[in-house]
Amino acid sequence: MPQPSPSRPSSSADGRRTALRTLVEVAPHVEDLGRRFAAAGHELALVGGPVRDALLGRVGHDWDFATSARPEQTERVLAGWADAVWDVGREFGTIGCRYGDHQIEVTTYRTDAYDPASRKPLVEFGDTLEGDLSRRDFTVNAMALRVPGELLVDPFGGLDDLNAGVLRTPIAPERSFDDDPLRMMRGARFVAQLGFTLDPAATAATTAMADRIEIVSAERVRDELSKLLLSEHPREGLSVLVETGLAQRVLPELPALALERDEHHRHKDVYEHSLTVLEQAIDLEPRLGLDGPDLVTRLAALLHDVGKPRTRRFLDDGTVTFHHHDVVGAKLTRKRMRALRFSKEVTEQVATLVELHLRFHGYGSGEWTDSAVRRYVRDAGDQLERLHVLTRADCTTRNARKANRLQRTYDDLEARIAVLAEAEELQSMRPDLDGNQIMEILGLGPGREVGEAYRFLLELRTDEGPLGEDAARTALLRWWADRPTPDPAP
Repeated sequence: MPQPSPSRPSSSADGRRTALRTLVEVAPHVEDLGRRFAAAGHELALVGGPVRDALLGRVGHDWDFATSARPEQTERVLAGWADAVWDVGREFGTIGCRYGDHQIEVTTYRTDAYDPASRKPLVEFGDTLEGDLSRRDFTVNAMALRVPGELLVDPFGGLDDLNAGVLRTPIAPERSFDDDPLRMMRGARFVAQLGFTLDPAATAATTAMADRIEIVSAERVRDELSKLLLSEHPREGLSVLVETGLAQRVLPELPALALERDEHHRHKDVYEHSLTVLEQAIDLEPRLGLDGPDLVTRLAALLHDVGKPRTRRFLDDGTVTFHHHDVVGAKLTRKRMRALRFSKEVTEQVATLVELHLRFHGYGSGEWTDSAVRRYVRDAGDQLERLHVLTRADCTTRNARKANRLQRTYDDLEARIAVLAEAEELQSMRPDLDGNQIMEILGLGPGREVGEAYRFLLELRTDEGPLGEDAARTALLRWWADRPTPDPAP
């Protein structure tokens, strides 16, 4: 999928003034807050992402300010103006507040010193806006708008880089990334979010220093990876991770997909295939009916084939197989997502999709029995709609006839699911008898045998559809009478 050229700010001074004036008109609280700080004898400037986005013609709801005021002074200025004020991190100089629909953070100018063995900075408050901007990740985020007065402060050429679509560090990239290795991940994320390119010096420094990312907490890496995947065009950012070696440290299953292809090209490039499946899944996300991008679907699309490197086998007849790569891939997915501290819920959702992504292809060319349809729905559970998206996205063949046949077959499957779902309430499929009824019929108390009986009735319901209580009771008693009984203990 070609990535569209990112929007660029106007290169003229009038264009810049218009963009920044528009920001202030849309968000009048910016100037109002500036006047309050000035009246109290303090400097205030809008910094980072809000300034960058305003110059790109975008306005959000989160606002970051830098100030000469110390945290306790900031609290006094905000009191009586904001709807609510809270302590975000006083030791880092940050006070937060809510003003209408806007979330605002005000941070005292900082000059950070870093322990080489830790990502946590030793915070020292600074005295100048320019010094504060020098410690930011990239020049496009190192611009500020002094308020009141709407004066653009750009000591490191961020506006030129914004026009060029380049991500460059305000100071030498080696020093910047050594101070805070997470900035390397942020570079890949901004490539995906903004459609920019990482400048050669930053790319070279990232490649040389990729192992420094290992001192960063798994949670922070996870958050950057998630933001990258949730961007409009994550493929470019993922490519940066792989090409610089960062992925080998934070998501090694991804570069492992770049399997060495044999001279006869008997299998497709799994790495490129996975990125294409991700893009196609993004195109299909509207089917999910969500308000925005879906992290679970995107992770499942990216990781669906991670079991292939472990399961690749070359047969004597020259064919290549990846037997059980779905099961192996689900195990690898769980292990990696746990290491990255994803929630248990998200981890299980993604792993379930990885494990089920081949299920559709196991039923031939469309001769689906009712029991097969029921089993497909039952195993997918609440991930059924995501499984529809993943399965459709997993078709990357260039053979138009084959692609159309797969699409028609899956259309037929979805139609079958809809018909059975309306008749049998598939999404909440349960046995015809509940646990209490099973215990009453068999004269049992709670225990393992009740669970076995429940699973038997659920399989029966899956195979044959709704039976009714009488038929289910008869089948249960027959199963109970015929089941093997354990030998008595000697």
